[in-house]
Amino acid sequence: MKIIACYSNKGGVGKTATAVNLAYVSAMQGNRTLLCDLDPQGASGFYFRVKPSKKLKDEAFFSDAGRIAASIRASDYDNLDLLPANLTYRDFDIFLSRMKNRRSRLKKTLAAMGSDYRVIILDCPPNISLLSENVFKAADRIVVPVIPTTLSVRTLEQLHDFFRDQEYQTKKILPFFSMVQQSKNLHRETMTELRKKYKRMLESYIPFSTDVEKMGIHRAPLLTFAAKDEAAAAYRKIWEDIEKKAKIGG
Repeated sequence: MKIIACYSNKGGVGKTATAVNLAYVSAMQGNRTLLCDLDPQGASGFYFRVKPSKKLKDEAFFSDAGRIAASIRASDYDNLDLLPANLTYRDFDIFLSRMKNRRSRLKKTLAAMGSDYRVIILDCPPNISLLSENVFKAADRIVVPVIPTTLSVRTLEQLHDFFRDQEYQTKKILPFFSMVQQSKNLHRETMTELRKKYKRMLESYIPFSTDVEKMGIHRAPLLTFAAKDEAAAAYRKIWEDIEKKAKIGG
């Protein structure tokens, strides 16, 4: 089992779109895949037309394997299941603070599903919190969308600083550029500078696409309704890069 987190400490960078499309690509390539939504907004489940279980709440997410298994929902696509989020997830940090080994509870929870899935993809809320630290410990790789603008770049720098301060493995972080507009000088210049600074920056990037924005209308992964879109090809390439770096199936 490999755990891939789609994470950013900044909102609005295309994190959930990344999680949804990478999960779809993984499943279509034959990997038994679970998309686990950790964001109380529940956007991943919305895209797949899946309603969350009201039974999975409070500490149960971190302590009741049976209730977790019962809350997993099948998607409309082969090899792809979802564990949708609900609003009680907003209190995860409170629950975790009361538990022993509070920074490793998520890893234990996901390990219980390891025999059923080759790939688990986490759609994470946009903050640095106790839940985030659980993600940092549990994930084999942390995929970070970065819009090539000042504030988005700043949050990537903050993330690396936090990893170094807390002695987490910075090699887990795999940033890539999202919502790129090559017509903008700022985007081109920022991409050039950051690729020099962060050697693990993925070569592929997601171009700005109105079709990505239409995922909410279609309530489906981009590749199901706009497979020829440039962004769809980019998601496939990014997944190929992740497969190699995380040694999925290898």
